[in-house]
Amino acid sequence: MATARKRQISLTDTKYYHCISRCVRRAFLCGEDKFTGKSYEHRRDWVEEKLLMLGSVFCIDICAYAVMSNHTHIVLYVDDTKAKRL
Repeated sequence: MATARKRQISLTDTKYYHCISRCVRRAFLCGEDKFTGKSYEHRRDWVEEKLLMLGSVFCIDICAYAVMSNHTHIVLYVDDTKAKRL
């Protein structure tokens, strides 16, 4: 059963979160396709651009990130003082 986000996240305990997102069916988003030999490395830049854009829109700071071939790691800081000013 799913758990509500408000029960998963406690800003009083920590405002930093390590988030991981994996591609569906463990498919490869970046890198070289082993079957066709085609390179999808350009997608890494797309993911980075979108990630930084979303960080500027929402009340979060992106502390660190890594775009891997089939998943991403992001360390976020939730800026609740900025959110309260909205």
